[in-house]
Amino acid sequence: MHATLKDLTFMNQKATLRICIILLINGCRLSGNPVCTSNVLVSTNYCHNRHNSRNYSTSYAHCGTNICPSGQMPTPQSCDCAYPYKGTLYFRAPYFRDLSNRSTFQTLEQDIWMKLGLNPGSVSLQNPFFNEDDYLQVHLELFPSTGKYFSRLEILGIGFNMTNQTFKPPHVFGPFYFIADPYPFPDGGGSSISTVVIIGITVGCVLLVLMVVAVGAYAFRQKKRAERAIKLNKPFASWGSSTKDSGGAPQLKGARCFSYDELKSSTNNFLESNEIGSGGYGKVYKGILPGQQIVAIKRAQQGSMQGGLEFKTEIELLSRVHHKNLVSLIGFCFEQEEQMLIYEYVPNGTLRDSLIGRSGVHLNWKRRLRVALSSARGLAYLHELADPPIIHRDVKSSNILLDGNLSAKVADFGLSKLVADSSKGHVSTQVKGTLGYMDPEYYSTQQLTEKSDVYSFGVVMLELVTAKPPIEKGKYIVREVKKVMNPNEEHYGLLELMDPAIRYENDLIGFMRFVDLAMQCVQERAADRPMMSDMVKEIETILQEEGVKTDPNSASSSATDYGSKKDAPRHPYIDTMPKKEEISDAFDYSGGYALSTKVEPK
Repeated sequence: MHATLKDLTFMNQKATLRICIILLINGCRLSGNPVCTSNVLVSTNYCHNRHNSRNYSTSYAHCGTNICPSGQMPTPQSCDCAYPYKGTLYFRAPYFRDLSNRSTFQTLEQDIWMKLGLNPGSVSLQNPFFNEDDYLQVHLELFPSTGKYFSRLEILGIGFNMTNQTFKPPHVFGPFYFIADPYPFPDGGGSSISTVVIIGITVGCVLLVLMVVAVGAYAFRQKKRAERAIKLNKPFASWGSSTKDSGGAPQLKGARCFSYDELKSSTNNFLESNEIGSGGYGKVYKGILPGQQIVAIKRAQQGSMQGGLEFKTEIELLSRVHHKNLVSLIGFCFEQEEQMLIYEYVPNGTLRDSLIGRSGVHLNWKRRLRVALSSARGLAYLHELADPPIIHRDVKSSNILLDGNLSAKVADFGLSKLVADSSKGHVSTQVKGTLGYMDPEYYSTQQLTEKSDVYSFGVVMLELVTAKPPIEKGKYIVREVKKVMNPNEEHYGLLELMDPAIRYENDLIGFMRFVDLAMQCVQERAADRPMMSDMVKEIETILQEEGVKTDPNSASSSATDYGSKKDAPRHPYIDTMPKKEEISDAFDYSGGYALSTKVEPK
């Protein structure tokens, strides 16, 4: 009997040990647990507190006594002083409890700097601990790759990746969220509005809008039937307000009103085979008008239509803009609850399609210079010769079309803004545009100027050199060019970034000068960027110095165009009789449209 009890005791101890080991593997601690009174476990490490192991923090030991000015900290890798971007990571369900494991946290550091495009050793993790919610809380500091500050664009990119959880940590850390601290930009001073104030203002505005919408919804529904009846008898009656222009047709210059039936007939009842593109606004159809004129018909879909007065204002603006390097408005349709714009048909697609080889159009270096020149002329006309001046606000390679002579035409004025008050020099407006082309100063201040278009044009110039989109695999074209530029190397050190189609051309005329102009356009401060008229002069000079004609007859040199006043009776950029374009199926329209016979998903 005595031997049996001894055997049972030994078996219980072994079972207890197995259970304890399983619990310990899953992060449990046994200190103070009654099982620790067993002779089997009392002398093991499992029953002792582990207070001697220190929680992990990124090491600064090699930096010695390096002291940085107020607000700056030493970079973990180089020990150079810089202003870090700080914040706190909260991991809600990590798969470990040991906070002293260096390899675990160093893996997280490596993932952060690799996926955010930072330099090795530019990430610091400090003071990890489990808070009262049992979340793993880690203080994060990110250091700029060059200089002492991050740019506003870099902070926006990092914040987007972290707060929207585009960044994925190693699996063992589980789900997380990130709360950032305000960043001390060099020009920020004490005048920046806090995040709390911005959120408060935004929430207040949203609530106010919702209240106004709720109050107006009932009245709107009551008027809807009457408005429909008025449209049938007097199509333009709802376009004006109570002013003398009420009920009148829009004041058009060179464009006309088409009936719905005319456009229905020209597209064969909007046949699917005539659809050449689509986007957020609606669909674009290829149509043939009486007289065999080929047009592009942009048809708004339900839910994206403007109000009648806004639509009238837009077509009046577009009808006044006549320039050989801007896509011309031919007419519009506003009946039977339809909104359609009719544009000239441009046969060779977009610049973006040509650069990536989709359109079949080959652009050598001289052709690219001409595309840059003609695009610059179109934008300079909008900025300096239109009255009032017009800011395009969405300049990009997919909004630059190529005609039969491979001359550029700037398209899509759907986001354009008039500068009615020239004394202010800017328009305060909601930020709109395309990521990668957007002026960082406009993004941060919401003040739109002509220099915002200049920044976007500079990005397009870099596309002409590299054929790469502005943002590719998390890399921003402006930043990549800045990193490798070297005036002492062939092709400015850009050989690896250049489009292979032009990389080994024998005569890259004015290449380095062209790159310099592009980098001037993408300066972060608007005041440091040139005017579009200056860009026209500079690109003309590049071509003329090499003996290349810049077509002075149809679009005279910048010296004559931009030396004249806006109220001059005539300027040589205007084409009163645009040439007919040859027919092709490769038309591409803008504003997010990819117009080809095959409509690609977004």
